[in-house]
Order: sequence, then C-alpha cells, then structure tokens
Amino acid sequence: MRALEIAAAGMSAQQTRVEVISNNLANMSTTGYNARRAEFADLHYQQMARPGTINAADGTVLPTGVQLGLGVRPTAVSVMLSQGSLAATGGDLDVAIEGKGYLEVTLPNGTPAYTRDGALKRSPDGQIVTSDGYPVVPGITIPPDARSISINAEGEVYAYFANQVQPSLLGQFTLADFTNPKGLEAIGSNLFTETPASGPSLVSTPGQNGLGVLRQGYLEDSSVDPVKEVTDLIEAQRGYELNSKVITAADQMLGAMVQIR
Repeated sequence: MRALEIAAAGMSAQQTRVEVISNNLANMSTTGYNARRAEFADLHYQQMARPGTINAADGTVLPTGVQLGLGVRPTAVSVMLSQGSLAATGGDLDVAIEGKGYLEVTLPNGTPAYTRDGALKRSPDGQIVTSDGYPVVPGITIPPDARSISINAEGEVYAYFANQVQPSLLGQFTLADFTNPKGLEAIGSNLFTETPASGPSLVSTPGQNGLGVLRQGYLEDSSVDPVKEVTDLIEAQRGYELNSKVITAADQMLGAMVQIR
C-alpha cells in the first residue's frame, strides 16, 4: 500500500511549507527581512514498465510505460530577494539600503557577517555598531563632542562640532554583494554569513558597481506580503487535509482487505 507512504510524504511537505509561512508572518515587522518560499520536487519513480519497452505480445513499443511516483521531498527554502519599502524614522544612525548590497559587520570571533538591518547604534566608546553590539565595517567612531551625524548616499559619515563650520569626515561605509545572495547562510539576528554557494563578497562603495545607496533617517521594512502569506497558508492547510484523507482512505482499504473471509 504505497498510498500511505506517499500521503505521509505529502503531509510532511505541507507541514514544512506551513512552517516557512509562519516564519514569514512572524517576521513581517522585522527590519530588512525577505520572505522565504519552500520548494519541492517529486521523489524517484518505480518503473513497472519503462517507456519504449517492446511489448512481447506483438512487438510494439510502449508509448508511456507504467511509472509509479513515490511522493514528494523538499529541495530548498529559497529567499525571495526584493526591496522592502523605506519607512522614515528620523534617527541619525538609521540607515536603509536602497538597492542591492549588505552592510558588513564583525562577529565576536572575528568572522565577517552581513546584514540589511540599518538600525545602527553607538557603543559606549562611540563606535557605530548593530543592535547586538557588532561593529560595522570599517569601524567608524563618533567623537563624544559631536553635535550631530550626517550620512550621505555614498556612505560617507560626517560629524558636526560646535566650534567648526565645516563637518569632519569620520569614514565611509562600504556595501558587499554576492554572485548568489540566495546562497548566504542565515544565522539569525538579521545576519548572514558567506558560503561556497554564495561566492566571495564583492565590496564596493555605495552607488557603484550596481550597488544601492544609503538613506539616512530611514529603515527598510520587511518585504513579507501578509495577504499572500495567508492565502498560501490556507492552500497548504488544504493540501495537508487532502493528504490526511488519502491516509484515511488507504487505512479503510487495508481494513476491508484483512476482513475478507
């Protein structure tokens, strides 16, 4: 009774889909979050009669054969890369990336990580860091006597002082891009790390080599579409129910078979 295992594989696939959708909905307010999509493929087939086999009875060739599928399997949970809308915050260290690219940060173990979450903060020693305290490359420090901070589209950070008319350049942010951004490994806290699938980071100045620009005083909203996610959730739920009905039908067939006298 292959139907039991096939339907069980279908229920497992729809459960995975529901988990991905629930994660999208949970992050619908997460800064810079891109929605994920579960992708599936059919499992291998049992060849009862291969297409093109010669029929022994009259020598004709079977046009289609008999191939029985054995279920479904997950192949990937793919990131749907899209630009979220920019929400005005007015914060002098809130920076949104308009276009492609990631800010590079340094983890406590020295490993580089990448993020589109531009809700930056100032550490006790004045260094620009993420909300988790990770320093943003190239390690810009704001003097304690700076009155205000300005960040232009090219990532240049200027500080204004009470005794100076012209601002002082503190440094310039860079952006990193990848040949295959979908191959980045998500490690939580809006951070990604490089993998062999993503390729090495390609670092450049904002606005150059196809990279986006920075917008001070804005944050990038999540790209999750709640209406689409709820629609997909209903569809996945119905698929789960249909596969469970197949299991019920197969169980009834087995029950009828064992009761034959």
